[in-house]
Amino acid sequence: MSIFEALMLLSFGAAWPIQLYKSYTSRKTAGKSIAFSYVVLFGYISGITHKLLYSRDIVLGLYFLNLVMVLCDMLLYYRNKRIEAREANL
Repeated sequence: MSIFEALMLLSFGAAWPIQLYKSYTSRKTAGKSIAFSYVVLFGYISGITHKLLYSRDIVLGLYFLNLVMVLCDMLLYYRNKRIEAREANL
């Protein structure tokens, strides 16, 4: 296990709950890039794949936790997009 890999994932992981809260409460997509989220998602999937194939350790759990948070943020993005479209039609 690399302590630096774990620290990187913990650092990224600490930012996601804040982002999720902001996405949930703002109900807006302004300032968000869904393309960026897909790139981050791909990165986490790549990290998980590497861990599964070459280096299974406890850090794998951090990858999965971050992946779940990114997926939740993406779902909130699409929810917020629907809310914005509905409000625009009023």
